[in-house]
Amino acid sequence: MKVCVIPGDGIGVEITAEALRVLEALRGDGLKIEFEHALLGGCAVDATGKPYPEATSKLAREADAILLGAVGGPKWDTLPREQRPERGLLGIRADLGVFANLRPAILYPELANASSLKPEVVSGLDILIVRELTGDIYFGQPRGIEERDTQWGRQRVGWNTMIYAEEEIRRIGRVAFEAAGKRGGKLCSVDKMNVLECTQLWREVITAMAAEYPDVELSHMLVDNAAMQLVKAPKQFDVIVTGNMFGDILSDEASMLTGSIGMLPSASLDANNKGLYEPSHGSAPDIAGKGVANPLATILSAAMLLRYSGEDEANAVRIENAVRKVLAQGLRTGDIYEAGTQRVGTKEMGDAVIAAL
Repeated sequence: MKVCVIPGDGIGVEITAEALRVLEALRGDGLKIEFEHALLGGCAVDATGKPYPEATSKLAREADAILLGAVGGPKWDTLPREQRPERGLLGIRADLGVFANLRPAILYPELANASSLKPEVVSGLDILIVRELTGDIYFGQPRGIEERDTQWGRQRVGWNTMIYAEEEIRRIGRVAFEAAGKRGGKLCSVDKMNVLECTQLWREVITAMAAEYPDVELSHMLVDNAAMQLVKAPKQFDVIVTGNMFGDILSDEASMLTGSIGMLPSASLDANNKGLYEPSHGSAPDIAGKGVANPLATILSAAMLLRYSGEDEANAVRIENAVRKVLAQGLRTGDIYEAGTQRVGTKEMGDAVIAAL
């Protein structure tokens, strides 16, 4: 299995290193896997002038999977929009056609007190958010900023276009229905159909698909209510499917139910299960280089890489069980630390996971 490794910016370098060490430990046990490194984001801009260089595109296309750290930081915020690190992230997602973003939000029992909600509200939480990743307002055209005549006079106006084609909705719907069929059999589709025609179409297409999946109970929820219900009664959800922008927001909200966004992995898959795997969090430039970032989301992303792109359920489970064991031992990075536990750094947490393997 050929994996393109893209550490990126900020803490991405540190957390990706620990995930690689875990995979290399499994390679020592017989896992057949190879790594090639590439640049993306701010570091790519510094080295090549482009956030998504052609050399990275070539390696990513040739690989069986991509393991990504994080991109971005204030250093590059003043660059023209097309040169900013985030453009590299959007670029690789579009280039590879990874339209299905799977974001599990699982509360480990040992982290119940780290959640922002009462333990009884979140205990046993296990949600999967399926986010459409290559459409919606993030990619819609036309878009831009220009001067126009308005009711307030001549001034700058910014605009973006939210757009979905029926087949875009169907293909993410299939991923979500099939995931729900393998889990608790409940799928909640989130939209804003009472205001946005684009998501009126979303609801119509998802509703029509339900007949193909009689074993899955389909419900619908407006996005503002879904945001509230995630905080009020999150365990009512099993699988949530939604568009790119709503999914971006709701998955970050769900992450805090689990104690820390530093615990949430993600997989972005194409139609053939080739995937881009990354933690759900960003590059955290405020703690970059300090050796304190939580590598567990990236290590768990490596487990998802083995499960979905490597079809290696056994080693994926090994990694996940090792993470559970480390948490049960009371080891915590700063983001999930609480009194009575042992605070460790990035490398120490990686060491512990490898020892647990």
